[in-house]
Amino acid sequence: MLELLRQPWPWYTSGAVIALVMVLLLFFGKSFGVSSNLRTICAACGAGKNVAFFDFNWRSQVWNLLFIVGAILGGVIASQFLSTGEAVQISPATIEDLNQLGISAPAGMQPAELFSLEALFTVKGFLILLLGGFAIGFGARYAGGCTSGHAISGLSNLQLPSLIAVVGFFIGGLFTTFVLLPLFF
Repeated sequence: MLELLRQPWPWYTSGAVIALVMVLLLFFGKSFGVSSNLRTICAACGAGKNVAFFDFNWRSQVWNLLFIVGAILGGVIASQFLSTGEAVQISPATIEDLNQLGISAPAGMQPAELFSLEALFTVKGFLILLLGGFAIGFGARYAGGCTSGHAISGLSNLQLPSLIAVVGFFIGGLFTTFVLLPLFF
């Protein structure tokens, strides 16, 4: 059983599990999103006393906080007990594109030139992570949700704003990959 859990699962396995979760959420009248939990955490910490945006019944979102806790715990368990230590499998064309930018193929889950403590403590690495975090936070707030909220939850509810947001996320990702990233490296 442990060997089965350690192997990469085919895409249709996670797709079926995500579909099952979405059916259950729709049945109970819920929609989930990861970035909305930041608002819930701020509201639970009392930010609603000073800012109207955070003044809502955050207790109604406790289930979504538990979802995040479960996702974090699942990631830790998978990383610590189910990981084989092998590098993430990416296509040779992607490796060649990364090499042209001066980024080596990942020896683990992410390229060290982008995501490592050494990269964080360089001016370039710090600015990339800071600006990237700001852009993601601004985009998620401006779009009214992040990729999980719009792409998984919103599209399963057939919401047009979610479709527009997802198209925008993909355009932003392509722009970042093919225009911005080569400028930084």
